[in-house]
Amino acid sequence: MSSNAKPSVGSEQLDAATAAALSSSQIKLMMAHAQREIEERKRALSNLRDKDPLLASVPQIGMPVALATQALAKKPTPEDADKAKKIAELQAQIRAKLTGNLANLIQPTAVAAAAAAAAQQQERPKPLILDAEGRTVDKSGRTINIPTVTPTLKANIRAKKREGFQRQTHGSERGGLGGSGTAGTLDDGVKYFDERITQKPMVRNKRTLRFHEPGKFQQLAERMRMKSQLERLQNEISQIARKTGISSATKLALIAPKQDMPDDVPAMEWWDSVILTQDLQTVDETSGEISIRQTAISNLIEHPTQMKPPNEPLKPVYLPVFLTKKERKKLRRQNRREAWKEEQEKIRLGLVAPPEPKLRISNLMRVLGTDAVQDPTKIEAHVREQMAKRQKAHEDANNARKLTAEQKSEKKVRKLKEDTTCGVHVSVYRIRDLQDNQSKKFKVETNAKQLQMTGSVALFRDCCVVVVEGGPKQQKKYRRLMLHRIKWEEDIVKGNDGQDVPNSCVLVWEGTSQRRHFGEIKFKIFPMEKMAREFFQKHQVEHYWDLAYSGAVLEASTDQQ
Repeated sequence: MSSNAKPSVGSEQLDAATAAALSSSQIKLMMAHAQREIEERKRALSNLRDKDPLLASVPQIGMPVALATQALAKKPTPEDADKAKKIAELQAQIRAKLTGNLANLIQPTAVAAAAAAAAQQQERPKPLILDAEGRTVDKSGRTINIPTVTPTLKANIRAKKREGFQRQTHGSERGGLGGSGTAGTLDDGVKYFDERITQKPMVRNKRTLRFHEPGKFQQLAERMRMKSQLERLQNEISQIARKTGISSATKLALIAPKQDMPDDVPAMEWWDSVILTQDLQTVDETSGEISIRQTAISNLIEHPTQMKPPNEPLKPVYLPVFLTKKERKKLRRQNRREAWKEEQEKIRLGLVAPPEPKLRISNLMRVLGTDAVQDPTKIEAHVREQMAKRQKAHEDANNARKLTAEQKSEKKVRKLKEDTTCGVHVSVYRIRDLQDNQSKKFKVETNAKQLQMTGSVALFRDCCVVVVEGGPKQQKKYRRLMLHRIKWEEDIVKGNDGQDVPNSCVLVWEGTSQRRHFGEIKFKIFPMEKMAREFFQKHQVEHYWDLAYSGAVLEASTDQQ
């Protein structure tokens, strides 16, 4: 095959060289001859097409009908395709060299034309046919499934999501413009849409660069300088006011008094509504006075229902009777004599065996007499055994009466805990400084918890307030702790003017309240006086803070003088 292909290529090159050397007369003859052959072939091909309908679809190419049918019937092999390719390249080179009508006269060979037609048929896309329903079908009418390519690159996926998001937004806008006509076509997802649920957007918004506006940091710096200058001026003014004594009056004026709620006076009292016809505005036409129902007035007196005061207990309280020491001894003596008489009566009746004589070393000879002389060692051992037996019985009785650890703790809590249903005793203490003293803070908190007391401790730089709630006995013990047991004067703290002053604790107020306002005692730190007052106001006892803080302000003014 390779030896035969080489001479054919050489002969084609020789033909191309001789064609280039033809004269003009020969070329004219060749053209006339070629035109005649073309006409003959056209006529023959049209006759065959009329006779055979299969050849009607074959395109007209400038070659005989036999060669055309042979080229269409024969399937080109790879070797034929290579040969046709090489021939087509040579023909293209020759056409490029020739100019004018000579290039159109050179016709491709049958094999090359068939291969070129097959390649063109393969490269040509298939026609797209859609049926009435919009599906893709072939020539025979069968449905063709076109595979969809899913994007794998991140950029393509984002573009697809962006496309779907824009389609949704456009669809929602169209639905909003459609009015009531499109409201019925909404799906269930849109119909039951909940605006409270935040939905993650399909496309993340791009983060853009945010630049600061020109002059922003200059304004911040200017604001900081003005703030520092204002603080310096305030310090100077406070020092001058402290020297002149105006600061204490200013602080007292700033303390907000308790705002009393105005009494809502009704237009008509309930006792008037019983005898009035309608209201106070209704006037009798005859007398010109307020209309009154005469039938509601009689000679009977209506007494209101008697109610118990809130501080009175439900059960009557009886005072215990305290006896003198002489009366207690006499009562004990009588009880013991009655118990002895009862025991003697049981022995006389034979219900109980008589007890053994109570022997001791001191009365051994007097009780036993001659028996003790006969065998003193045996008698002494018997006496000592009886003494040990009595001692053991005494200790067992004591252990039986002794309380367990749980019973002891319950008894201790029962003795400390008091009934506060009829009223709670409250005490308010003011301490100069309690923030940095851990030992004193521990004593204040632990004793309040041990005494079963409630309350709160507010820590402020100028005034620390301790509020405790409990019974009268608890308040008495806690007052002794705060005012006597804890040595507050040992600690030296800084005053308002920066001088070292001894710490102090003062009882601001004590009284009773209807209920407890605080829970378990806790420490609260407040940087501002307003926040501390709001804390007490939340518990409806802001007057505790007003009393304590006003006293602290007055005390600071006296210290400066």
